[in-house]
Amino acid sequence: QVQLVESGGGLVQAGGSLRLSCTASGRTFSNYAMGWFRQAPGKEREFVATCTWNGGNTYYTDSLKGRFTISRDNIKKTVYLQMNSLKPEDTAVYYCAASRLLFRLSNSSGEYDFWGQGTQVTVSS
Repeated sequence: QVQLVESGGGLVQAGGSLRLSCTASGRTFSNYAMGWFRQAPGKEREFVATCTWNGGNTYYTDSLKGRFTISRDNIKKTVYLQMNSLKPEDTAVYYCAASRLLFRLSNSSGEYDFWGQGTQVTVSS
């Protein structure tokens, strides 16, 4: 079992930046690939970014490439999502998730085994 807790969300103006953190407890953090998803009001949860067990490989949804960066620190058991040049359409609840498929870069929520409770990001225009 892995427990995940996100932090770092908040209200930011368009063009600003935020860094989300997701800290894990429980089993060995480096045994998991980690991902970020988001869900806007009235919309389905969508994939944002993922990285393999050591952060050596990453994958992003096409529309966010260049603005968002995923990284991780296995000693701190934390995965990060740096979000730059934020837009109002980035407003959503952001979730981190852990997958036992530690070498896989998956954009499918069904391949993630553990989820955090989410953190709200609101971008004002």
